[in-house]
Amino acid sequence: MHYLDFEKPLAEIEGKAEELRAMAAANQEMDIGDEAAALDRKAETMLRDLYGKLTPWRKCQIARHPERPHCKDYIAALFTEYTPLAGDRTFGDDHAVMGGLARFNDRPVVVIGHEKGNDTQSRLTHNFGMARPEGYRKAIRLMEMADRFGLPVVTLIDTPGAYPGKGAEERGQSEAIARSTETCLQIGVPLVSIIIGEGGSGGAVAFATANRVAMLEHSVYSVISPEGCASILWKDSEKMREAAEALRLTAQDLHKLGVIDRIISEPLGGAHRDPESTMASVAATLTAMLGQLEDVSRKDLVKTRREKFLKMGSKGLAA
Repeated sequence: MHYLDFEKPLAEIEGKAEELRAMAAANQEMDIGDEAAALDRKAETMLRDLYGKLTPWRKCQIARHPERPHCKDYIAALFTEYTPLAGDRTFGDDHAVMGGLARFNDRPVVVIGHEKGNDTQSRLTHNFGMARPEGYRKAIRLMEMADRFGLPVVTLIDTPGAYPGKGAEERGQSEAIARSTETCLQIGVPLVSIIIGEGGSGGAVAFATANRVAMLEHSVYSVISPEGCASILWKDSEKMREAAEALRLTAQDLHKLGVIDRIISEPLGGAHRDPESTMASVAATLTAMLGQLEDVSRKDLVKTRREKFLKMGSKGLAA
């Protein structure tokens, strides 16, 4: 297992417990079950203590954990008959965005999400989840198709932000993001979004301008990364901890501010420690959110979605 910086004391205890079990397996005469069990109890207590007082920066680290379930994992676990669709019909296909037709609870839907990859090669292939313009245009094509055929849209958000490279800018990155956001606001079918890891900047908003938005407990959602914020405000990226505090990027903060609608609980230690339990919680949330929108008319879906985002921040501005 990959351990984060603040989990190093936990790594030592769990490592010792594993060593004892390995020794016992190699030598059947050794009776060290009680010692291993004691270490397990100590590790669980430490895990509860660590995850009971997480700072915003530590939540950022968990949201970026390399073993955290990614978009393709959720699609494989929660959807059936998934048929991927590729290309934006303009330039090419962007592997940072995956999407297509599928069934959720035997109901036809369109699912779209950012995919980061889970090893060096796949991360390079998927550009670490940072979409180029063709990725957003592919998403637009899928959302328009869903609107045409009356299919609900499910989006899974996990990106540090849109790709800022020269080629992406030359092909109209900001225009593609804006049009994707506009398409989210225009389609007359239920649109629900779940932030499963990082929700970074306009690259996330382009998929998450939805009727219902949920976040996993240890995911983050912000206008800029803590490192980027610290570089701008203090000219020092090492002040990312202070920036994370100031950005109010945790699910708990954003729920209080009314930016998101639901928080999905994660297993103790984060989604990567028990992916199956996490998948079950996400499935239950998707079922509930889609159920709330099932009998809403096309006109009301568009109207309430627009009003939801127009009202954000109005109380603070009035004050």
